[in-house]
Amino acid sequence: MPTAAVSAALIAELAPIVMIPARMASTRLPGKPLADILGAPMIVRVWERAMAADVGPVVVACSEPEVAAAVTAAGGRAVMTDPDLPSGSDRIFAALTEVDPKGRHRAVINVQGDLPTIDPALIRAALIPFAYPGYDIATLGAEIVRDEEKTDPNVVKAVAGFEPDGAKLWPVARALYFSRATVPANDGPLYHHIGLYAYRREALERFVAWPPGVLEKREKLEQLRALEHGLSIALVRVDTVPLGVDTSADLARARDILAHS
Repeated sequence: MPTAAVSAALIAELAPIVMIPARMASTRLPGKPLADILGAPMIVRVWERAMAADVGPVVVACSEPEVAAAVTAAGGRAVMTDPDLPSGSDRIFAALTEVDPKGRHRAVINVQGDLPTIDPALIRAALIPFAYPGYDIATLGAEIVRDEEKTDPNVVKAVAGFEPDGAKLWPVARALYFSRATVPANDGPLYHHIGLYAYRREALERFVAWPPGVLEKREKLEQLRALEHGLSIALVRVDTVPLGVDTSADLARARDILAHS
């Protein structure tokens, strides 16, 4: 994937920081952040990818000392957070207030800690909408190409009115809804939501202060809280879905991808 067109001026204006939430209590793959991938823990592989995006400092927000130790040993920065925090968004905000209490970083990119093969260009792409006024949050979507994923409730769909401009590399549209259902109806592309977010700092501050919303609880999709409260989310159309590691089979696939990259 080509490098996303994020200008040096935009990065200077936003002073982005990348935050990676991580916790050991995964139900399907216990101890996931420390799972070995070609000689390094998975959380370190994600940190490496975030560093390669070259948009700003990278901080791992974790809740266990062994995760912090692994990141520190690799040369990264880790911040301990309360293990009882309810979500990754709460975790990154808690870490953010510790590492940047004066609010120098005006944009915060939340990269999930189970994306060890993510293309750094995707991380950069999340900042593209902030070159335009009116967007509070940015996230990513890729067209669904496998028919079985169109009806799979585990594949979250992002609804946005992209124009038929396939030649345009980094199109941006306003996200209207997110759902586990097959939406929108009738002919046309469906988009797989990629759970990587960029927030304007003030939007993140507001988001974590709100209780879970009605639709958020119904769909079990945290981003609906932002839409319910009137925040504007931009969807950047990209051409690949990064591998999220949730099972031992995913872990084996990640090892194979990095071994051949």
